[in-house]
Amino acid sequence: MTMNTKKSLLSVALLSALSLTSVSALADSPTGYGRLDITLTNSDHGFTTQNRKAGTVLENNFSRVGVKGSEKINDDYELLYQMEVQVNGATNEGDDDVFKSRSTYLGIASKTMGTVLVGRNDTVMKSSKGNVEAFDLTNAAYNRMIAGQDRKADGITYYSPTIAGAFTVNGTYLVDDNYEGSDETQYAISVIAGDKKLKKQNYYVAGAYNTIGGVDAYRAVGQVKMGDFKVGGLFQNTESQTNAEKEGNSYFFTVTYDLNGVDLKVEYGRDEAGFGKFIKYNSEVASTADYNSATDVEVTSLVFGAEYKLSKSTMLQAHYAMYDGEYQIDNSGTVIDLQDDNIATVGVRFNF
Repeated sequence: MTMNTKKSLLSVALLSALSLTSVSALADSPTGYGRLDITLTNSDHGFTTQNRKAGTVLENNFSRVGVKGSEKINDDYELLYQMEVQVNGATNEGDDDVFKSRSTYLGIASKTMGTVLVGRNDTVMKSSKGNVEAFDLTNAAYNRMIAGQDRKADGITYYSPTIAGAFTVNGTYLVDDNYEGSDETQYAISVIAGDKKLKKQNYYVAGAYNTIGGVDAYRAVGQVKMGDFKVGGLFQNTESQTNAEKEGNSYFFTVTYDLNGVDLKVEYGRDEAGFGKFIKYNSEVASTADYNSATDVEVTSLVFGAEYKLSKSTMLQAHYAMYDGEYQIDNSGTVIDLQDDNIATVGVRFNF
């Protein structure tokens, strides 16, 4: 065996040993994770589908990969971090934009002072919904009907420790100079009590205020668990910051029943404000002027669905959603009917 061959073998051995050592050292932190969520959907018009296409399509429901972790600084403080991107490769949309930004931040957590995160994150208005939303991350999500479901970059998020053993106070502040054309201070606040997973307590209650994305909104959320039933609701009042005539209330009522491991769900929604994707993308309000001027809105939704976990990581899901409504332009008195949309969806969600 030549000297060069011996050196090459030794190099390979050293590199292998270093690689194994590095993997072992990083095994606990950071942690890699991801999700594949693909559904087969048929809709009349595609106003609420992820890709806004009618007919029968494959939808990518925010499949993603990410890495997250923490680093202890001392007995009270630890560094937190997360980097996450949406992966669109499973559908045609991925041909143009394979990756899309999701929650990515750096922060610090304290048992006594709370948690501060800097970067891109869900606003505390969005997170105030807890787990009340029965069909989140699908074509029947809340943002088809209401505003305030935002994930924003260039933000600072604060979560307080539990106060008096009962509630937390949380806030989102957006760095204004990074948002061109906005002369409003953009922030959101929330107060939360109970457990959104309904395990430690059998109730969840939240209140939130939002002045982000050109709207002012107030929200109240509640959910209780009674045996195999979960009953919840959301109320929101939303007003445009540029058109005082464009405002109104929105309501959602949700019931979930655990039938031998199958979660049966029904959700009714009513919107009188006109900030959701259904009215925005409906062909009757295709122009920006019409959407921004829509008043006296009456949009309703009714969604039936079910979920079943095949394993800890794999879930089957299906739902059928119906949307209809009408509106006026700046209280003109002329009623404009929105085109109805009916959406049937079946799919699989796999977490890893």
